[in-house]
Amino acid sequence: MTLQTAPDVQAEPEVVRLGAAGRRARLAAAAVVLALLLAGSVWGDDSEFPFGPFRMYSTRADPDTPVVSTRVVGVTAAEEEVRLSGGEVGLRRAEFEGQLPRLVDDPSLLGLLAESYESRHPGGPELVRVEVVQRHIELADGEPTGAYTDDVLVSYDLDGAP
Repeated sequence: MTLQTAPDVQAEPEVVRLGAAGRRARLAAAAVVLALLLAGSVWGDDSEFPFGPFRMYSTRADPDTPVVSTRVVGVTAAEEEVRLSGGEVGLRRAEFEGQLPRLVDDPSLLGLLAESYESRHPGGPELVRVEVVQRHIELADGEPTGAYTDDVLVSYDLDGAP
């Protein structure tokens, strides 16, 4: 049996060291980023993310403050509520809640939700009005008390008169 020699293996490439100017530039960039993170953590808010903290993760709500739950309902001629939120009209809750200021400014947009509901549920009850209702659920030490109030944030009659 004949032993073969290993093929010529090239030595590892030479390591190129960072020069003094490169090290200073990287240290300066790191110092700027750290300063921004520190300033954002102390004085920042959601709009400064990623240098400011998200308040929903960095703060705590008062355990006795009411919780607000928003829902959209269609109202029939018999004053029965038909749920229009929760994907019934093709919008997710977060998408809808992000549009609340527009709906308050222009209640006729609620008519589009009614149209979407009717196209998805052709045999469903006929709606005469669409409402955005906010339920304020009372808490005591972070637990629901069972007491709540419902406020109609915006309403739109489907015959066109808000």
